[in-house]
Amino acid sequence: MPERCPSGALSAGFPSLPPSLPPCRQPKSAAPAPERISSAARVPRDHASPYCQSVPRVITRVIRIGPLSLGGGLPPLVQTMTDTDTRDAEATLLQIGRCAEKGADIVRVAVPDAASAAALERVAGGSPVPVVADVHFDWRLAVLSLKAGAAGVRVNPGNIGGGAELMKVAEECSRTGACLRVGVNLGSLDRDAEARLGRGPEAMCASAEGACALLDREGFKNFKVSLKASGVGDTVRAARLFSRISDVPQHLGVTEAGPMVAGIAKSAVALGALLSEGIGDTIRVSLTAPPEAEAEAGVEILRALGLRKGGVEIVSCPTCARCRIDLPSLIEEVKRRLADVKDPLKVAVMGCVVNGPGEAKDADLGVAGGRKRGRIFVKGRFVSELPFAELAPALEELARGFLKEKAGAT
Repeated sequence: MPERCPSGALSAGFPSLPPSLPPCRQPKSAAPAPERISSAARVPRDHASPYCQSVPRVITRVIRIGPLSLGGGLPPLVQTMTDTDTRDAEATLLQIGRCAEKGADIVRVAVPDAASAAALERVAGGSPVPVVADVHFDWRLAVLSLKAGAAGVRVNPGNIGGGAELMKVAEECSRTGACLRVGVNLGSLDRDAEARLGRGPEAMCASAEGACALLDREGFKNFKVSLKASGVGDTVRAARLFSRISDVPQHLGVTEAGPMVAGIAKSAVALGALLSEGIGDTIRVSLTAPPEAEAEAGVEILRALGLRKGGVEIVSCPTCARCRIDLPSLIEEVKRRLADVKDPLKVAVMGCVVNGPGEAKDADLGVAGGRKRGRIFVKGRFVSELPFAELAPALEELARGFLKEKAGAT
């Protein structure tokens, strides 16, 4: 049995937890407990799945959000959060649709007031993916959001009042069949846990454990947790600690990660480390950038780990003085033309003949640039040489023909 984090009576009505547990220690191996690891998903999704399984997964309990299942060793789902005014239902729905097109499975919306909660009837009802209400300070907004049709709600027990208020939200989740996320941030810890354990991963873990113990004791099981900090180290350690003591699914993310480049780097390091250990059931790449970019970054992190398949994978070189074509514009044009492709397709777009032909052998389609021209390959076989302006249209035509032929063969 994994060692448990020390925790005592948490404030604001959370239950007491055994005070005599040993101190949390970093495990000798980064891998989670062997008995909770599976090399394949044991619970099938009940919707068309673009997911695959190449990383062993920690087996958490299975929960549901809308039509989706998560946990149980299933590959992680991607979440993002809108930046529209939730009261503007039409603008919010348009943005949710764009996020879904980029690969978001779940979208969260801010609910700072009753008008935003009321707008969820239209937003949740018209969304192509489950909508989660993000609520702080007032538990009543969470209840209103659930009554309006939200598939889930995210609350921080540290700022909505305490255990009694958390259970009122959980009761409404039970009534509507919605999912609850216990969101713990380093910036808003349970006061007692922070006083005993300091401001760090151990206190984050204890804060989450207290809330989870209360929900479990009261018989509510359809919930997950998140333990977020703005630093990679604190985020990774908190998630690892919690994974050792609980089978509750985890939502992963580095909160306030920053602008595009820095935020993606921090998120890729933290999420990549945890996901490679099998930890994490949903993820968000938090960026000071449009939510569509968050969704796309999350999908790419999962694809890099082999946890999601489907769509076009572009392999391209960083370019050097040998490149005689406008490679960035060619890549963007290929991506635009093939944006609707959902089947797996690997395309190598290379700037010169040094690595171009070699990469093309490992791709379904490939192009190696020359002087204002390019040589096109299909499964490593040279098929034509074309002027630069004709490369993207030719690749699109070949790609669609390749996929049609592949579908016919199966």
